[in-house]
Amino acid sequence: MAGIFNGAHDMHLENATFIATENYVVHNAAFSTSPLKELEPRISAGAMHNSLERCDAPKCHPETRVAVQEELFSWIVEGDNDPEPKRIAWVTGPAGTGKTAIMGTLADRCHKGGLLAACFFFSSTSTSSTQRASTALIPTLAYQLSQHDESLKGAIANALEGDPIIFKKDLRAQMETLLLKPLREVQERIEPSSWPKVIIIDGLDECEAEQFHNVKPFPGRKPAEPRTNQDAQEEILRVLEEAQSDPAFPFRILVASRPERIFRLFFDPEQRSMPFASIVLDEKYKPDTDITLFLEAKFKEIRRKYRLMASWPPQNAIPTLVKNSSGQFVYAATIARFISEARNGNPQVLLDIALKLKPIDTGRVNPFAHLDALYSQILHSSPDPDLVVKWLWFMKIWASQDDLDDKPPPAYFVNFMLEMFEGEADHLLGDVHSLVKVPSLEDLEAPYGFYHKSLFDFLDDIHRSGPLYLVYSLRSNFVWEKYLAVIRGALSCISCSAAEYKF
Repeated sequence: MAGIFNGAHDMHLENATFIATENYVVHNAAFSTSPLKELEPRISAGAMHNSLERCDAPKCHPETRVAVQEELFSWIVEGDNDPEPKRIAWVTGPAGTGKTAIMGTLADRCHKGGLLAACFFFSSTSTSSTQRASTALIPTLAYQLSQHDESLKGAIANALEGDPIIFKKDLRAQMETLLLKPLREVQERIEPSSWPKVIIIDGLDECEAEQFHNVKPFPGRKPAEPRTNQDAQEEILRVLEEAQSDPAFPFRILVASRPERIFRLFFDPEQRSMPFASIVLDEKYKPDTDITLFLEAKFKEIRRKYRLMASWPPQNAIPTLVKNSSGQFVYAATIARFISEARNGNPQVLLDIALKLKPIDTGRVNPFAHLDALYSQILHSSPDPDLVVKWLWFMKIWASQDDLDDKPPPAYFVNFMLEMFEGEADHLLGDVHSLVKVPSLEDLEAPYGFYHKSLFDFLDDIHRSGPLYLVYSLRSNFVWEKYLAVIRGALSCISCSAAEYKF
């Protein structure tokens, strides 16, 4: 097709507007050139609490996690009245204990009350690469803070204009230029009481590091050490701590993560000169009571959906599932999806399967034994468990590639890459909807997604997943085989087309 300006030359356009047609994209030559536009490609919109991507993110069920929510909310609102005020708080607990649901619910509550300054929800299972990237944090926080006050927005715009290469600098420099310096400029013009109260950062353990050096060896040169995720996580913690020590920084910071070593060391009271609060999601906050309320509500939904008798489920069902959950909300949520969304079997049959699941005795202490048994059961319900695991790793590996430009492939294209016959995706994934977010056939833009990071914790540990474990080399080989198959198919089509044209 001929271009719209084919053959044209010596053209001059001033304040031109191109009108969109079926074949051409709108472009406005007079489009705003505000320095704040430099933030847009670097922020992670999906990491904000009210983003479209998080529309189905876990939230606390009504009347659950009340104690921990109230403790955190009180710290946000009234923490300055404590005998020893603490400006940073750390919420921690093992996988599946509901950290993200608590943070999401709290972010919504603070937003409605005008208390939320900014937030960032890291997610290793997100289809958006920037929601895992440490480099997206400061630009995303700066964007959100710029929305609270016009004078701060102007100060941030001036900072961007004054340092156009700021995004090529480290997080400490970005924090200073994009947040601290603008805050200092406006602090005398803004009443301290008018500021929102808190910045919420969830899932910091799921933050991933970008590589800024070529780690492959050059002749005569030692290769650079790859940057680890822990390096990026510690850098963020240090930058947040330094920001808190600046008098111009008016916000509390709430961080949630798993209790991994990097966080235990950083929040060790003997290592910190600045006081901080910590909340461990343990039996103190009565998770069994909350899980009971959650399951009762979910089973009521299932009972209505399938028009079951008022006596369903049996009396011992919920107490047994609560005991098996071991305080992990992810177990209860997966059980609910397993019973309500599985393609085969009625709810009572599926409930019986769940109640009869027995953890495999591996001779090792495993706090996730019942969750692992559930994951194994669901994956083995697929007609080809080994193949479905390969598919899951393919989706995971592809979504984690750095060259996707934050645009994960839609599910239909993944099916094109993987299917050996039409309809194989539905055949293979039909009974694992409780683990994988499978978009409808009509939605051609939506990607596959995963409900919880713990699925890949399970699949990546041979002691937990047993026969479903796939070594790294086989995962990579499967990905490359599928890529090469598509390339061979494309080359074959090109060859056929060339041959047809020739003759």
